[in-house]
Amino acid sequence: MSIKKAVKKSNKKNSHLRLVQTGRTKEERKLKEPKIYFSRAKRLTVLFAGLFLLLVLLIGGYFYVVENYTVTTVYVEGNVHYTNEEIMAMVMEGRYGNNSLFLSLKYRDKGIDNIPFIQMMDITVEAKDTIRITVYEKAVAGYISYLGQYIYFDRDGIVVEASEEMTPGIPQVTGLGLSHIVLHERLPVENEEVFEDILNITQLLEKYSLPVDKIYFSPDYQVTLIFGNARVAMGDSDDIDEKIMRLQYMLPSLEGKSGTLDMREYTEDTKMISFEPD
Repeated sequence: MSIKKAVKKSNKKNSHLRLVQTGRTKEERKLKEPKIYFSRAKRLTVLFAGLFLLLVLLIGGYFYVVENYTVTTVYVEGNVHYTNEEIMAMVMEGRYGNNSLFLSLKYRDKGIDNIPFIQMMDITVEAKDTIRITVYEKAVAGYISYLGQYIYFDRDGIVVEASEEMTPGIPQVTGLGLSHIVLHERLPVENEEVFEDILNITQLLEKYSLPVDKIYFSPDYQVTLIFGNARVAMGDSDDIDEKIMRLQYMLPSLEGKSGTLDMREYTEDTKMISFEPD
């Protein structure tokens, strides 16, 4: 018997039976699966609750940072021209200038420049309440007075600053006979070795705590140091170290006097010194 005949025979025999299909396609299952819907009011409530929680976290974080990262200890090193308070004011300016976290972000991978007499300042956060400010000053050898301004130059004779205020501790240099001055360029002198002599003299004067007012160079570069009304003729740069070392013992005797102390012929062997009052 063929399959078709067998099916027909079975259908006639079981005509009272009903076939029920239990399997469903994916589309049918999706259509019959229940869906959950939120009202607009509930969605807004969830949104505002999330925003409120975020706001609370931000405010809490803000007060935590403000209270726990306040700077109470500051180390300042390398500064001469500016006081510790002035350096701190430059670095810790602004509303959150006393917050170490803010400072670490502000000065990350950079320092402070464009400040007179300062080459660079580095700021290091050592702890939540402690920072260190390292100052790198420009190597100023002296200054000259030019057109109502104080022109400061370094050991190479490069003009580093022009200011209307005089900085204590830096000697005035006169007699160089300058025709013009350009900021950040070398002073126009015939003998550029004079700048090495100036730096050497200023360092020696600082070493022996000799408060010179002016350093005068004659046209042939003979040196005279001026202390008030007293002048000290040093001659050329030969034996300048020995002359200034000896001068530290003689300078107190010149206080209140007006005249010239002649040390041009002084050497370690001759020790020739004379004083000629005005």
